[in-house]
Amino acid sequence: MPIAASAPSSVSDAARIGALAHRALIDELEAWPKPGLVSPVDSGSHRDMDAGMLRRSAGAIAPFFPDLVEAGARAAPLSELRRIGLQAEAAMLAATGGVNAHRGAIFSLGLICAAAGRFGGKPFPAEALAIQVGDLWGEEIGRRPASPVSHGGRAALRYGVMGAGAEAAAGFPAVRDFGLPALRRGRRLAPGDVQAARIECLFALMAELDDTNLLHRGGPEGLLFARRSARDFLDAGGVGAADWRDTATTLHRAFVEARLSPGGAADLLAVTLFLDSLSAS
Repeated sequence: MPIAASAPSSVSDAARIGALAHRALIDELEAWPKPGLVSPVDSGSHRDMDAGMLRRSAGAIAPFFPDLVEAGARAAPLSELRRIGLQAEAAMLAATGGVNAHRGAIFSLGLICAAAGRFGGKPFPAEALAIQVGDLWGEEIGRRPASPVSHGGRAALRYGVMGAGAEAAAGFPAVRDFGLPALRRGRRLAPGDVQAARIECLFALMAELDDTNLLHRGGPEGLLFARRSARDFLDAGGVGAADWRDTATTLHRAFVEARLSPGGAADLLAVTLFLDSLSAS
């Protein structure tokens, strides 16, 4: 059940949580090798984005994350959270020249910021915080159908799969069941290698998620190819394999050739990293 609202102990708590949300976006961007995704190495399958643009976008939306923490602490209604989110989206579009770089991340990370505000800025288990998003706002989110104008929303409606809204409404089950366990597994497989742990997490999400970005770009065949590729990577030992970077880089080239991009999994990688950092802070 939802917890009672509890104001952060200071303004610095909201700033700290907001900074962790921004850090999660940067850590997702810098992870490499990521099949089809933008990184500091190249733009992947995205002809309209590069790492510099994503950094500008993340910086533009960062000031709104503390606002969402404070709104959550006040037990603000979802309509107020949405208003702040729309302001963040406008700032993103201004920074990117109209390119949707982080709309999904604004939605998911924003809700987690608000839930963290309800916890009073105190660390709680990552899974518990994810569940709180569903407990607090899941019913209301679930009453809103997937967007018929966004690529992901159209794919969710066409193929009857969970989109970002349904994932959040259910308390981020893919993150709880696959993302967080894989992040922890990656740390055991490659101690001290933060990049390896992030890639293990990404591939675990790719292997299980009905990624609407993949469906939009490649249809069911593209999604199946991506999921099988990710499962084969994990079955071969994941980041515990000696040649895992070479394997992931080869997959990156194949995804770029097919113009595939697991954007939904990338968003949930950022969600996983954010929840993990909140539980440890």
